[in-house]
Amino acid sequence: MAYSGNKGLKRLILATGYSWQGFKAGWKHEEAFRQEVVLAIILIPLALFLNAGSVQTALMIGSVILVLIVEILNSAVEAVVDLVTTEKHELAGRAKDMGSTAVMLALINVAVVWAVILYALYFK
Repeated sequence: MAYSGNKGLKRLILATGYSWQGFKAGWKHEEAFRQEVVLAIILIPLALFLNAGSVQTALMIGSVILVLIVEILNSAVEAVVDLVTTEKHELAGRAKDMGSTAVMLALINVAVVWAVILYALYFK
């Protein structure tokens, strides 16, 4: 890809626009992303409400945001694979499966982080 030549504030504004387009595409085309955004809308305020301490709150919120990041990257991998081939191919399947595994691991991370912090807050 050729260098665009955009610098400073113009580059930042354009990059923000591209990021917003990516968010909208994820919302429009990916049910899992929509579900995870709803989960984030619930869990992020809950993390703030629990008043668990700054580090714990950051870990709780960060684990939720990580799921969104991984889901968007997984969706990008799937889109590129689908662009390259519609045929069943071992490597295409592997790429999609590995992206799915990354999302699953991010979700497990949320469960572990939240469980450990909630346990420490309410059961110790």
